[in-house]
Amino acid sequence: MKPLQKQIGTGMNRVDGRLKVTGAATYAAEYELPGLVYAVLVGSTIAKGRLASLDTKAAERAPGVLAVVSHLNAPKAPGAKPAGKDPSQPQTVGNPLAVFTDDKIRFNDQPIAVVVADTLERARFAAGLVKAQYAQEAHQTNLEANRPQAFLPTQAKKNPKSPVADYQRGQVDAYKTGALKLEAEYVIPTEVHHPMELQAITAHWEAPDRLTLYDKTQGTMATRRDFAKQWGLPEENVKVVATFVGGAFGNALHSWPHESAAIIAAKVVNRPVKLMLTREQMFTMVGYRPHTWQKIGMSATADGKITAITHEATGQTSTYEEFTESTLGQTRMMYQAPNLTTRYRLVALDIGSPIWMRGPGEATGAFALESAMDEMAHLLNLDPLEFRLRNYTDQDPERNRPWSTKFLKECYQAGADRIGWSKRQLKPGMLRDGDWLVGYGMGVGTFGAHRGASKANAQLLPNGTVLLQSAVTDIGPGTGTAMTQIAADTLGLDPAKIRFEWGNSSFASAPTQGGSAIVNSVGPAVQEACLALKAKLRELAAAGNGAFAAARPEDVAFADGHLTLNGNPAARATYADLVKQAGGTAVAVDSKPGPDGQKYSMYSFSVHFAEVRVHPLTGEVRVSKLVSCADAGTIINEKTAGNQMKGGAVGGIGMALMEHAMIDDRFGRYVTKDLADYHVPVHADAPAVEVFFVNQPDPHVNALGTKGIGEIATIGVAPAIANAVFNATGKRVRELPITPDKLI
Repeated sequence: MKPLQKQIGTGMNRVDGRLKVTGAATYAAEYELPGLVYAVLVGSTIAKGRLASLDTKAAERAPGVLAVVSHLNAPKAPGAKPAGKDPSQPQTVGNPLAVFTDDKIRFNDQPIAVVVADTLERARFAAGLVKAQYAQEAHQTNLEANRPQAFLPTQAKKNPKSPVADYQRGQVDAYKTGALKLEAEYVIPTEVHHPMELQAITAHWEAPDRLTLYDKTQGTMATRRDFAKQWGLPEENVKVVATFVGGAFGNALHSWPHESAAIIAAKVVNRPVKLMLTREQMFTMVGYRPHTWQKIGMSATADGKITAITHEATGQTSTYEEFTESTLGQTRMMYQAPNLTTRYRLVALDIGSPIWMRGPGEATGAFALESAMDEMAHLLNLDPLEFRLRNYTDQDPERNRPWSTKFLKECYQAGADRIGWSKRQLKPGMLRDGDWLVGYGMGVGTFGAHRGASKANAQLLPNGTVLLQSAVTDIGPGTGTAMTQIAADTLGLDPAKIRFEWGNSSFASAPTQGGSAIVNSVGPAVQEACLALKAKLRELAAAGNGAFAAARPEDVAFADGHLTLNGNPAARATYADLVKQAGGTAVAVDSKPGPDGQKYSMYSFSVHFAEVRVHPLTGEVRVSKLVSCADAGTIINEKTAGNQMKGGAVGGIGMALMEHAMIDDRFGRYVTKDLADYHVPVHADAPAVEVFFVNQPDPHVNALGTKGIGEIATIGVAPAIANAVFNATGKRVRELPITPDKLI
């Protein structure tokens, strides 16, 4: 019998691709339930203060309106607490920002009421009739002006080993005494998540104590946990469905005000309620990458060995929640530096809470670190790649552990070859292509190879097909496809005979999709569930066939829906026949990280090489070539993995050249509140991105050897472009985005 082609590593088409392109996939705002009605939020027009009065009479009298809900009449959820009582407690853990609990205004466009009507148009019209008057207070929305009030995060005060606590290796601020040193400040503005699908939810109280949510979320289990706690319900009484998610970059990692509003509205009208945010509300209600100031001091010897680094960062958060991220993590472990100091601080402003955005923290920190590495290389008159090689780490200097695997040097070589790094000149402004200045830059990225506990259910059906179920969501990377490939190879089945169902909290529990951890976590659970199915099949075969009963497990082969024995071709049994005889077979497994997580430092690595062209008269920057290389362990699907790298690279172009959410501090209100004013990359802004994978398994993360791709696809791209702009022009831009006015 001819063995089936191995699926892991191939570019298998997405299992849900046809559903998506034909419109058959159902997203959160597309569920049609009996009695469905529509909700529209009313947002505050001030940034801080209190509601002095709220006039809803005209809205209540409008045609088709069923209810106008606010703090004046909203039912109180047992577990809901007014925001801000303890900002140090993350709102993401069982305590999403509750709405309509008091009259306090904490940020501009905070929901102050929700209007429910029998059509969307009627709800929208009535929402415009709600009139609010405020007792306004002075607000603060400017990070730079409030940096003197920066504070150490509460979690760092409680735990000196917290990732956001001050860190010290060697002497404090030792760069200051270095003979060759640099000191520079770097700024990243607020950047906003803008996936194609707007945030949406359909909330349905099926009974007074049973709640079903069709929600745009990255974690069905986390969302279930949050709202079960908020409403004092057993978790099994809350079901969250998120089968299809139209893109998410972190914006669906939190439980947000609009979700609470829809649930409350559904409770009031006792009917299913659908609520979708507008594009403008996506700026204010579902988080963003926080505006962050950074300062790096670095010293090195004349032969290019780093002697000290100090990296400081101050990010903004809201007044009602302390949001933190790993801005300084890469600095602590990427390069050899005997003396290293990091300090992380927060500034509380009258804005909505930030949230992790693709490459969370690390993408922000890498812009400063990798720009500073380029600046120091220039100061030393060294090639930036050579400078990095001279400070390469063969083990983790932060934890003093060996790497589980590290193939970053292979990435360096592959990327340099593909971009044509040999053409780069040490002196800026030396290369031209007609009227355009040409430059080359590089940036390194890293992110932890995280693995969490996960479960998977697997069932072999009488027709010989396999059904797998997991609560995990798929926000776009092709999770369902990767799990199908893992199952196909483990079971020796054609992928067409495997159905993987996901995105429902009723299925086997799985982590939230984020942090590049899903294939690392759910993949092993799927693999182990399939191995358990094989063990059951061996038992069934042994019960009905003496040849199988006498065989060692390693002599039983699984291929194309059959069991055979090595060396005995006559011994043969089909999956379907065995299941029919047994009346069905199903397994459920728990998969947990092993002990190697305490022995090794586990990271994915990337390096991005950029070629840019800059017009000296107009200041226009064009990224003419981008090469992204990754050490991400085993690549399950070369096509979807390549999609991940290319998408992350395009996000890095936006970060470097155009994305900037601007607030008018006089009013605490965004000026850029649509996609006409907030620019994201389009096809004309992005070259064809070339991707290279080392594709070497990491046996310490999991048995599949995977490490994760999603974050490292973005981390390091923005500094690569910024460094290339410097190489082209000799102008160092330390505040993103790099717009023409900064280069002319």
